[in-house]
Amino acid sequence: MKLTEKAEEILEAMWIAIEEEGKGFVEIDSLSVPADDPAYRELTSLAMVEIREGRIYYRPEGREAGRETIRRHRLAERLIMDVLDIRGDSGEDKACQFEHLLDQGVDTKLCTMLNHPSTCPHGKPIPPGDCCEAARQTGDLGVVPLTELKSGEEGDIAYLQSGDDKKMQKLMALGVLPGNRIRLLQTFPSYIFRVGFSEFAVDTAMAREIIVRK
Repeated sequence: MKLTEKAEEILEAMWIAIEEEGKGFVEIDSLSVPADDPAYRELTSLAMVEIREGRIYYRPEGREAGRETIRRHRLAERLIMDVLDIRGDSGEDKACQFEHLLDQGVDTKLCTMLNHPSTCPHGKPIPPGDCCEAARQTGDLGVVPLTELKSGEEGDIAYLQSGDDKKMQKLMALGVLPGNRIRLLQTFPSYIFRVGFSEFAVDTAMAREIIVRK
């Protein structure tokens, strides 16, 4: 079931106040969504929350939806700030916009791509998903920097993690593009890898910026 963005904002704020700050309820006047917004009726009609005397309380269905909403938001923050290197207020705004695009299933793929992070860029916990538990049980790390591979190992390039446009362009010029197969040939004194029929050498810093799916 897809909730409106305002309804998700309410559930997200409730999660922080109730589950992380230990409050039993939230005063509606303290929320950014005005008290007369239809989003409150949306949530009460779905039996996700109860509203009594200006206070809003979770019902079990709402708590689970709040958990999923805060998980999507913090995964979006990881993507926008860590991978795309968009920080500050702009990064936060874009994360808020992007989280609403993460339907169930897409968030699982994003979580796997980010290697199942346990905290957001601000250090707040990201509620784990089923994919996180499965990864722990199987030891599947999802994606890792090229520096985590051993000589002779190979994988598919997942993405490039660099805030330096010139570095990014240099890697792309080498054929280091998402989806291409990469094989690590040597780790010392520099990282030598093969993409296609060509071999390249990069330093450790640049090798860390090549994220590989094993």
